Amino acid sequence: MRTKMRIMGLDAETVKPLNEAAAAELGAELLGEATIFVVGGGCLMLEYWRQKRQHRRKKRQQHVAWDAMQDEVGRLALALEALQVQVQVAPQRCDLEELRKQIEEVRAQLCAPEGDAPEEEPTTE
Repeated sequence: MRTKMRIMGLDAETVKPLNEAAAAELGAELLGEATIFVVGGGCLMLEYWRQKRQHRRKKRQQHVAWDAMQDEVGRLALALEALQVQVQVAPQRCDLEELRKQIEEVRAQLCAPEGDAPEEEPTTE
């Protein structure tokens, strides 16, 4: 009873002694309340630790995914640079047209009979 009075903030010295049955009942009640409090506090702590571990695992997965995306972006940037170099090195469209005309002329010369070969225009270079 003195413990209960101290918990409630009252003066424990003015409490009259209890009989044995009332003291046993109050002791059992206090013990039950303490047990429930300890079990409840333990459950709260376990849940807190579980949530903290789950949060760390989720953060770690996000970090791994972020690193993978950064690696992919880097790889794609290198591929883009390589393609840009290939485009710059590739002949221009007008060069391709000129090459096509030359191919057609060569085909015409190869396909034409010996006597019907087209006359070449003199070039002034």
